[in-house]
This record gives sequence, C-alpha cells and structure tokens, in this order.
Amino acid sequence: MTIDTPRVAPTIEEVAAAAGVSRSTVSRVVNGSTAVSPAALEAVRRAIAELNYVPNRAARSLASRATMAIALVVPEDTTRFFGDPFFASVVSGINTRLSRSEYVLNLIIASDDPGDKTSAYVRSGAVDGAIVVSHHTSDTFIDRIANVVPVVYGGRPVRERERDYYVDVDNVAGGREATEYLIGRGFRRIATIAGPVTMPAGIDRLVGFRDALSAAGLEPVAEEDGNFTADGGSAAMQRILEAGVEFDALFVASDLMARGALAALGRAGIRVPEDVAIVGFDDSPVARTVNPQLTTMRQPSHEQGERMADMLLSILSGGAPDRVTILPTELIVRDSA
Repeated sequence: MTIDTPRVAPTIEEVAAAAGVSRSTVSRVVNGSTAVSPAALEAVRRAIAELNYVPNRAARSLASRATMAIALVVPEDTTRFFGDPFFASVVSGINTRLSRSEYVLNLIIASDDPGDKTSAYVRSGAVDGAIVVSHHTSDTFIDRIANVVPVVYGGRPVRERERDYYVDVDNVAGGREATEYLIGRGFRRIATIAGPVTMPAGIDRLVGFRDALSAAGLEPVAEEDGNFTADGGSAAMQRILEAGVEFDALFVASDLMARGALAALGRAGIRVPEDVAIVGFDDSPVARTVNPQLTTMRQPSHEQGERMADMLLSILSGGAPDRVTILPTELIVRDSA
C-alpha cells in the first residue's frame, strides 16, 4: 500500500525562478500592474500555468499586514449617488481595473456621516488605500484619511497639496469650449447653470464659461447654482426665468441639471433649440434620453475610474506614478444646440 504525499503548492519564488524574473515582477503581474514588459508578462503567465500557481491572498495579507481592500469614499447621499450616471460610470471603471488585481472594493457613502465613522473605519486598518470621488470643501475628514493610507482623488482635491494624487478632466477647457461653441453659433446673451462652488468641478467649469465670454467681449447674463442635480437645475432655471433675464443660450455644467432646466423651460413654453440653445456637460445616458437630445461636453468617466484605480494600485505596489492625470473633454453636438 502506498501513501500519496500531499502536493506542496508552488511558491511565488518558484514561479519567479521558472519565469526567469524577479519576485517583485511576479507580484506585479499577479496584482494586475501594467508596469511589466510584454516578454516578462508572458513568461510569468506561462510559469503560473505550468506550475498551477494560485496566489494565497490570506497568507500575503498576514505577512504584509495588507487587507487587499480599497475603499471608495463618496461624500454624497444615496439619492445623489444612485441617481447620477456619472458615479455608475466611474465605479464601473474602477471595478474594471480592480478585477485584474487581487484587491476588493469597499463602497462607503459618507452622506449623513460627518466623517468620524468613515475616517475611523479607514484609520482602523480595514483598507490599504482609498479613492475619493465628489468631495466638497466641507469634507475635512478626508484629510484624516489621507494622513493614514494612500488616497487618490477623482477630480482636483479641494485643498490640493504637493503629495496629493488625482485624476481629473480638464473642466476649465470643457467649460470654455462649450461656451465658445455657443458664441460661434452667434449667441450673445448666454446664461449658465453652474455646479456648486464648494466643488472644484463646479468652480472650474464656471471659470471656463467666464473665460470664453470675456475673450469675446461678453458678460454672463445670469449665473445660478444647480447643485449638480436635476431638481437643482430645474430650480435654477426657474430663478433665471422669474428674474426676467433675456437669454438666447445656456451652458449647463452637468447633463442632470440640463434635464431639469429643459423641464422648466418646457413648462414656461420656451422651445429648445428654437428659442434657447443648450449645451450640457458629461455626455451621460441622460444626454441621449431627453428631448431634444443634448449637445454636451463628453468626459471619459469610465476611463477616469480605471486611471484612479491603476494609480492607487501602483502606489500600493511601491511604484511612483505621475501625481496628476488630466483627461480631455470632447464636444458632442446634438439637437439642443
């Protein structure tokens, strides 16, 4: 009678030896890093397949004190988070990148929490790093998180520091191009429904709007805050109408706000684009489902999510990614302008 000796699972060192690369290279491949040459990537994958190597996540966590978890912190309420297609696209991008790594994603919606519970959770060692999306000037608890774990921001941080990492779109250029398009179409009485000035995206898109008007020798006929929501856009549009302001075009700093503005204009009997032209921002599904379909500035939100996750994974693996990534926007012309 023979007794089979249990097969010992191969180690990461054995994979490295079989592939002819360093242990750290194998680790980068396992964690989905792109900082690996194609030849090394192929060699490691072949060695993993031949040895039937399976990464031991629990053992690695105990050895390195890593949790293999990343927190996505969104300082918004659930209605805003689940109702805005921007967040769905960003989360999809983050998940796409993390699916190629050993990390899992923990979602934290920090709306009614002043930050104490969120920061305590992150500072307790429950996660290895954090991605923060949609932060405001009042979200001071983010600083407490950033002092403990690596943080990557979606959008320029409210209080940018030299050590902050972030992925953003060029909101100033986007706001400027949207307004220049309206000016180029011959409109001269242009109003805007802006995002809140407590958020960098709201500030920057407004700056771009003002820059374009100033360069053309024009002044904004109205500026209202729509809080990046459909209800806020409707209310802002109503305030402009009630003020009796004459305008022939409108730059709206998000598609959701533009949907609200369209509803308010419809109730007032004002036609788009016959009476007023509108340009939105995001190119979210909203832009294609409203009537008329929105001319809008496309921002690559899915790519932004992927880039944020990739940046954080690089930091966690000891890499040195560029501190700032700025993605371009693109004008998409449809029926509203």
